[in-house]
Amino acid sequence: MLWRKFFKLLTASVLLSGVAHADMTIDVVGVGASQYPIAIAPFQNENQQKQALTPVISDDLTRSGLFKVIGAGDLSPVPFAPEQVNYTSALAKGAQTMAIGRVTPDAGGFNVQFWLIDLASKKTLITWERKATAGQMRRVAHQIADLIYQQITGQPGAFNSRIAYVLKQGARFELQVSDADGFGSQAILVSKQPVMSPKWSPDGGKLAYVSFEDQKPVVYVHELASGRRWKAAGFKGSNYAPAWSPNGRELAVVLTQSGSSQIYLVNTDGSDLRQLSRGGEINTEPAFSPDGRFIYFTSDRGGSPQIYRMNSNGSNTERVTFQGGYNSSAKLSPDGKNMTFITRDGGYRAAIMDLSSRQVLTLTDSGSDDSPSFSPNGQMILYETKAGGRGVLAAVSSDGRVKQRLRAQAGDVRQPAWGPVLR
Repeated sequence: MLWRKFFKLLTASVLLSGVAHADMTIDVVGVGASQYPIAIAPFQNENQQKQALTPVISDDLTRSGLFKVIGAGDLSPVPFAPEQVNYTSALAKGAQTMAIGRVTPDAGGFNVQFWLIDLASKKTLITWERKATAGQMRRVAHQIADLIYQQITGQPGAFNSRIAYVLKQGARFELQVSDADGFGSQAILVSKQPVMSPKWSPDGGKLAYVSFEDQKPVVYVHELASGRRWKAAGFKGSNYAPAWSPNGRELAVVLTQSGSSQIYLVNTDGSDLRQLSRGGEINTEPAFSPDGRFIYFTSDRGGSPQIYRMNSNGSNTERVTFQGGYNSSAKLSPDGKNMTFITRDGGYRAAIMDLSSRQVLTLTDSGSDDSPSFSPNGQMILYETKAGGRGVLAAVSSDGRVKQRLRAQAGDVRQPAWGPVLR
């Protein structure tokens, strides 16, 4: 509900930063309709590294709500390769598959080997190997969890991805980036002026966001690897609500230069501005469909905030939401089949719509949700909510069964965006 928040901020100093912050912790409530039993054995030599692999793999799979993780550290001997598996003992634990592996010192780092074994058939389902440095071990663990997730569920995993969010501590605003599980958080921007609406580029290498450092809202693009950033939309009036086109070359932005809030398309370098929306006093929160054909947005043109859709050239606008008197903040699933949004249903709650049937499912029971964002595989939705009087991040599965809460040690956490899987 940038709709509600933005106009409260319209009433500079900025520091580009790489400062690490305390990691968030995750509480999980609920499980999937069924849980798949998997045994995970400690990897050989993993405790010689700063970060052991199997605790991260186990946490990832448990957090999904779809797996029942069974420890296998008490097997004798602990298997580190397929030929060492004692199938009778492993099956006795109630698992259907077992993850095993080893970490071997190699020139300049380590060699990680991983196998996923079907215990009933004694077949090796996955054989995987990669070289890594000590600092890459968490990423390797997330990659292994993604491989397991896809093998068992048939859906891509999303553990090896990042999230961006705004952390407000006192009068300071920080644009933070962390792993999807809340670890490794770093502030890439620190400002005394508000920062809002971070959005990931399709390749995960850049963030677009709104900064008030020029005493008005301006859209910036920030290249994460180099720290370089530039103005993408600093036109007359307010500039806000950026959304990346699927090709990564353009941004949909909202400008007030005409006196009302209208949606425009601009190249990421700030050139070739084109107006898309017309009509209504407020048109905001654009979001592209994954194929780039449509832009979904929030508009008051019907008398209350509702979600509309137009062609990406601005033509053929049609209303999408009809249930309830308030719907906003649309985001499309990666496959384009579902839309998450905020609906007013006894409070502001995250919801999901099947775009073919137009069936709506309210996913949460809180009353102050905001800024929903799909995981890269479309199975989870990250959003902002309130707990204990401050902003926190939460996530819910697309069927509403599994709920997570990511807790920061201090400050208000708001406006999350889930980035693509790292390559």
